[in-house]
Amino acid sequence: MYSPVRKDYVALTLRDQYSHNYTNGKQWRRQSCWRKWKQLSRMQRSLILFLLALLLACGIITYPSLTQQWRGLSDRASEDEWDAEDIKGIRPIPPGAVPKVNPDYVPEVVPQKVVPQEVIQELSRPIVPILPKPLEMKKPLPNKRGPPVLQRRGNASDPEVKEKQEPAQKNEGVQEEEKKGEKPLISWRGTVIEAEQATDPPPSVQEKEGAAGPSKAGEAAPLPAAASVSPEDRVEAVREAFRHAWKGYKEFAWGHDELKPITKSYGEWFGLGLTLIDALDTMWILGLKEEFEEARTWVKEKLSFNKNVDVNLFESTIRILGGLLSTYHLTGDELFLDKAKDIGSRLMPAFKTPSKIPFSDVNIGKGTARPPRWTTDSTVAEVTSIQLEFRELSRLTNDPQYQAAVDEVMSRVHILEGKHDGLVPMFINTNSGKFTHRGIYTLGARADSYYEYLLKQWLQGAKTETALLDDYLQAIEGVRKNLLRKTQPSLLTFVGELSHGRLNPKMDHLVCFLPGTLALGAHNGLPSEHMELAIELMETCHQMYAQMETGLSPEIAHFNLQPHSRRDVEVKPADRHNLLRPETVESLFYLYRYTHDSKYRDWGWEILQSFNKYTRVPTGGYTSISNVRDPVSPGPRDKMESFFLGETLKYLFLLLSDDEDLISLDKYVFNTEAHPLPIWPSAS
Repeated sequence: MYSPVRKDYVALTLRDQYSHNYTNGKQWRRQSCWRKWKQLSRMQRSLILFLLALLLACGIITYPSLTQQWRGLSDRASEDEWDAEDIKGIRPIPPGAVPKVNPDYVPEVVPQKVVPQEVIQELSRPIVPILPKPLEMKKPLPNKRGPPVLQRRGNASDPEVKEKQEPAQKNEGVQEEEKKGEKPLISWRGTVIEAEQATDPPPSVQEKEGAAGPSKAGEAAPLPAAASVSPEDRVEAVREAFRHAWKGYKEFAWGHDELKPITKSYGEWFGLGLTLIDALDTMWILGLKEEFEEARTWVKEKLSFNKNVDVNLFESTIRILGGLLSTYHLTGDELFLDKAKDIGSRLMPAFKTPSKIPFSDVNIGKGTARPPRWTTDSTVAEVTSIQLEFRELSRLTNDPQYQAAVDEVMSRVHILEGKHDGLVPMFINTNSGKFTHRGIYTLGARADSYYEYLLKQWLQGAKTETALLDDYLQAIEGVRKNLLRKTQPSLLTFVGELSHGRLNPKMDHLVCFLPGTLALGAHNGLPSEHMELAIELMETCHQMYAQMETGLSPEIAHFNLQPHSRRDVEVKPADRHNLLRPETVESLFYLYRYTHDSKYRDWGWEILQSFNKYTRVPTGGYTSISNVRDPVSPGPRDKMESFFLGETLKYLFLLLSDDEDLISLDKYVFNTEAHPLPIWPSAS
């Protein structure tokens, strides 16, 4: 065998005269970093350069703000030096000040002591009097609401305004507008709101004939105090507010569901002219016959329910059916009864369910009904707050099917399990007919009008249906036992929510229907404790307005229960909107009718003033707002709900009117949309 071939290798290192051995010097490190940089891919190098450029740009951008902060710190440091010198009793000479020498001053010489040379030099200098630090003028914070232009006018309740009006300082543009009879405008985040709202009513006859001469030149006319406004002028102010809202609806949303006053357009829900129908009986009650005739013509010629559209059973019942029935009773016009029969019959398919608990949505063109797309449940308030309207439709048409359908719902709820001391859950299943989502009990959304309609059905039926009364009385006792609490520090009574045995100190604005309902029951022979509770809750609902910077209530309020709280009412950012709701003025109306306490009228008048100041749009209409805590920028939401004309302004008018025979509470019962329906005559 042959031995394996061996191969030898020789390592040879070549060096030139300029080469050097590797060291850890800076030059070698720079060359090493450069080699690493070159080893990176082009994308990596581009990304690193981009990040460096971005950091450089951010530094350039933030440099001015940083320098301002540094300057601010140096300014504060200098102020601290001022304060330190004040404590010592000496102050440096401010820059630019000319020192004055006191010629009479002779420096005192310390006898028999060796004085250092530095002290001698210091004493040989002329004594300079210390100038006081200039006082910093601070403007007092104005106790006013609204944007700056409105604040110049002040509030009628401000002492400064009462004692003396400041001279009016207006620019030439505003003066020219006033000469032309136009009101100056102010813009809030792109929305033009009237700077001078129609809060102050037209002058009364006494004011027109009064001897008060014109105000002095250069002085603003004083604002009228609330007590100086006559009841007639207040009532006329409500009419003017309605005309202004109707102007916007007529011009920009005629025949449509809702007005969008900011964008001068409209919104559709059902496409059935909700605002117009909701406002029919309001116009009749306010005596606005011209506007009423315009609306009647539209109902006669344009209103048709033969449409392939899904409508909500509850909303279409209380707004459309209720509005048409109410207008028929007030006017005697058969047109409105015929329209009521039409819509009533088209809503009946909702009751064709296994449990007789109606579906929430009905297609009034196809005659079909369905639950919401996300659930098979209906809300308890919706299925139990349509009874007044359908019962009245049966009475007028002699057709028992309408009343039979809604009475069956009440009968099933009456015996249903799942109540808690008369309080009901918020949801009910249309298949099983049983309560769902048990454990949560509230008088707010999804349950509120169930309690209202228990009492009002009993009143509508001439107080003969005792099962309804029993359910109502048991529910009120359940409220007193489980939901009532008092706030800190003012001990305001409020109605909270019970969630699985735990009280949540939260109260919807919707709950403010309760004081009026309690007062209505007490007036009809129910326990006097109900009226006492109504008065306490009315104060709380008033404070939900009074403690807000705009004078308008939030949609939801939270109440403090801690003993050392500073405020009774707290509002979370998501709950600060106001939708022009009527519940508080509704209860004010009932409380005034039964007590004749003028403070309830004053509170309603203040609410109207706040609506005019923060929600009125100059081109017509009123808008809901997003933030009742911000009077400078309340955030218009560009929507005027139909219930503002159907309920809010109607209740304000009835509250401020001296004519108590106008919609007597002994002859009419209001549905939950403020449409009055007659109380049936008793069998006797």
